[in-house]
Amino acid sequence: MDVREGDRLRADLEGFVGEVFASLTRRGWQDRSAAYLVGLMTDGRRKSVQPMAARLGEVNEQSLQHFLANTPWDPVPVRAAIARRMYPVVQPAGWVVDDTGYPKSGTSSPCVARQYSGTLGKTGNCQVSTTVHLASDEASCPVNWRLFVPESWDPGSVKAPSDIAHRRARCALPEAEVHREKWRLALDAIDEILDWDIPVPPVLVADCGYGSNAYFRHGLTQRGIRYAVQVAEDLRVLPAGAVRTTVPYSGLGPRPLAVYRDEPVTVKAFITARGHRAAVRVAWRIGSKMRHGRHRPMASRFVFTRVRPAGVASRRLHKGQDLPEVWLIAEWPASAKEPTRYWLSDLPAAMGRSKLIAACKLRWRVEHDYRELKTGLGLDHYEGRKWAGWHHHVTLVAAAHAFCTLQRLHPKVHAPA
Repeated sequence: MDVREGDRLRADLEGFVGEVFASLTRRGWQDRSAAYLVGLMTDGRRKSVQPMAARLGEVNEQSLQHFLANTPWDPVPVRAAIARRMYPVVQPAGWVVDDTGYPKSGTSSPCVARQYSGTLGKTGNCQVSTTVHLASDEASCPVNWRLFVPESWDPGSVKAPSDIAHRRARCALPEAEVHREKWRLALDAIDEILDWDIPVPPVLVADCGYGSNAYFRHGLTQRGIRYAVQVAEDLRVLPAGAVRTTVPYSGLGPRPLAVYRDEPVTVKAFITARGHRAAVRVAWRIGSKMRHGRHRPMASRFVFTRVRPAGVASRRLHKGQDLPEVWLIAEWPASAKEPTRYWLSDLPAAMGRSKLIAACKLRWRVEHDYRELKTGLGLDHYEGRKWAGWHHHVTLVAAAHAFCTLQRLHPKVHAPA
């Protein structure tokens, strides 16, 4: 990098920090933020405080550690500023709800426990967070975070060990932070974002850990947010044409209610009954692989049909009402004996197939960018023991990722002062 390019990057970073960290008004806090971002973006195997301070040279390790773990700055206004800064850059096709694991070797980190992590692909000793991202095919940006509190860290749970009060105090967990399901954490994070004065997304995308939950889907509908969420193969549905009927009144007791008489079936059974010939080929975006000098389109075969989700929770949420009609979409590759993935979506019935699939597949961008967040920017390298420190770290990593995205998409455009 030549001197002129280095000067431009420093000016860009200074403007970016001044905008995104404007809420950090105490002396030296923005300087520490800038130093931490430089440390995260500088080459190095570990992105925890000690090795970063050593690489930066002029930064005092103790002051950087104090800024991260002990200073009382609120990460929420910083996240809101990142979201507002990145929205016009990412131009999100939707929001993506995801979670990720942070493997740990000890038991001292806040909310670490033996729990399932998609990152590990198994149960292991780790922390898990729920995250909401702005996402398009060109870029994504994590904008809000929730650290999952396992039942073993909830003093009101029978699963909590006898020393949990000591462990929580050592990590400075706020009293209000108790066990909540991940889908509830996602809705909490969404509610917070809705107060940040950025547009509601065209669609929200999530994996089956969230999408299979009727209460999560219902929560999105209540907030006016359309969804295209992956669901498990055993989720139960009725055909869209199913109607509620009432048995004749016998003249005794309360009048019978109108109910669905058909027995719900799993989405797997519903789709396989239609057969492989019901699948149609759909291309939804241009991929990275080449053929004859051109980028090949991403394409597969899908079955599209309309259904009414009819699990126990769905029936409970819509008692005395018609069950909502939504899309059921199944991916059924030509080489597969049965469908491989399923989605539910309340996007309009008239929406084109390629747009529906593009929405369902939007998670790929976040999965791609998680590699940069973890391997390049040290998302899971935080070694502190404080609740606040973890939230500060992930917010600073999100800021570093946002700055890198700005440089990648607009390398010659200076960040606004």
